[in-house]
Amino acid sequence: MDVDAFVLAHSPAWDRLEQLVKRRRTLTGVEVDELVDLYQRVSTHLSVARSATGDAVLIGRLSGLVARARAAVTGAHAPLGQEFVRLWTVSFPVVAYECRRWWLASALSFLVVAVVIGFWVAGSPEVRATLGTPAELEQLINHDFESYYSENPAGSFALRVWVNNAWVAAQCIGFAILLGLPIPWVLFQNAANVGVSGGLMFGAGKGDLFLGLLTPHGLLELTAVFLAAAAGMRLGWSVIAPGNRPRGQVLAERGRAVISVAGGLVVVLLISGLIEALVTPSPLPTYARIAIGVTAEVAFLAYVVHFGRRAARAGETGDIADAPDVVPTT
Repeated sequence: MDVDAFVLAHSPAWDRLEQLVKRRRTLTGVEVDELVDLYQRVSTHLSVARSATGDAVLIGRLSGLVARARAAVTGAHAPLGQEFVRLWTVSFPVVAYECRRWWLASALSFLVVAVVIGFWVAGSPEVRATLGTPAELEQLINHDFESYYSENPAGSFALRVWVNNAWVAAQCIGFAILLGLPIPWVLFQNAANVGVSGGLMFGAGKGDLFLGLLTPHGLLELTAVFLAAAAGMRLGWSVIAPGNRPRGQVLAERGRAVISVAGGLVVVLLISGLIEALVTPSPLPTYARIAIGVTAEVAFLAYVVHFGRRAARAGETGDIADAPDVVPTT
């Protein structure tokens, strides 16, 4: 098909539809009928363009125009309840599932850094000396580390933890606009903090206390941070290597999908914060507290695998329904 001839023949109809969509709130009855007619015709043009040409610019223009015209014609939006269900059964889990390689790489890198720094601190008196005076380190090891989880009321402590963790996750996602390059540094800083704390506690023979306090909430908390980092780096990488699709289309699709990750992580981090405030400092035996943390982690991973894999097999990407650049036509 001759694309230039196709555009020349139909562009007046496209321009007229564009005008009517812009004036949709002030249309006369005749113009409303014209809008519906043009919407149907341009939908057909889009179908033809997709099947007979590979012109991404033309397809993108018509996709956006058809999507806007559909909104003007139907004025319909999915019910709020339906959007909520879609977020938790499709959008959030499928993006998390598709990010699994980035997610795993983030977790392994974090663990390696934390363990290496932990062994370094635990085995080197010189390194520990640079972290504080003997009195300061003794106060941290014997009092501050444990009292941190119980010195404030549970409600205010949970809120503070939630806000702090949400900020770390937001940084990871937000840095996607810089191609995700700062995200490894954010992860390194947090891994270093965990490694230093672990090194001091293990070096003082209190490794069991360290793990007993960190594990209940830390598993889910760190998993959420790793997911945020994975989503941000994957989005940044899509700019560098978009595959066989237009870079703008891939970036728009994954960018919108990342919004669902941000929304889902708000709830995941809230649960983690509640565990940290209510379970970690509780008088429950250490094994019981750890069991609660492990159960929450396993439940979250099972949820992502179940719903994410099912949505991925159905061709879902986590993008919003009827996205302008991928809107289906008949």
